[in-house]
Amino acid sequence: MIKALFPGSFDPFTKGHADIVNRALPLFDRIIIAFGTNSSKTRFIKLQYMVDCLEKMYEKEPKIEITTYSGLTVEFCKKNSIQFILRGLRNSTDFEYERTIAHLNQSMDKRIETVFLATTPENSSVTSTIVREIIRFGGDASNFVPSLINDFLKIRQNLNLQ
Repeated sequence: MIKALFPGSFDPFTKGHADIVNRALPLFDRIIIAFGTNSSKTRFIKLQYMVDCLEKMYEKEPKIEITTYSGLTVEFCKKNSIQFILRGLRNSTDFEYERTIAHLNQSMDKRIETVFLATTPENSSVTSTIVREIIRFGGDASNFVPSLINDFLKIRQNLNLQ
């Protein structure tokens, strides 16, 4: 079974993330969307809510699994027999950063390859950081996040929840 890990903080999971996952489905037998712990970030949206949203979004797609992990991504891959790390690239800055991470992962375990997919033009400017700012200031994020997540964000805005 050919497995790929799509790691990230996904805070929130955007249409760009969904596009990468959907386009990668034909390439792998299994895609594990994994919420990693980023020690330099404080979450904007509660982790369990995002996990629940993604489980609901992909409940009819048997090739997708949703999980969380802490520690090094390459160690998670080794423990779970995952051969590929899936990453999306919006621009050359993403490429330079992701290439560095891929090289470091390769140096830790040569059996794990990173596969890059370029984002579609309509998603090339969408980042979780920008979406968080739109939400934080009461803007409409519906063009940038899947509808299930947007529904939650609207409820959250109406209740003024953090």
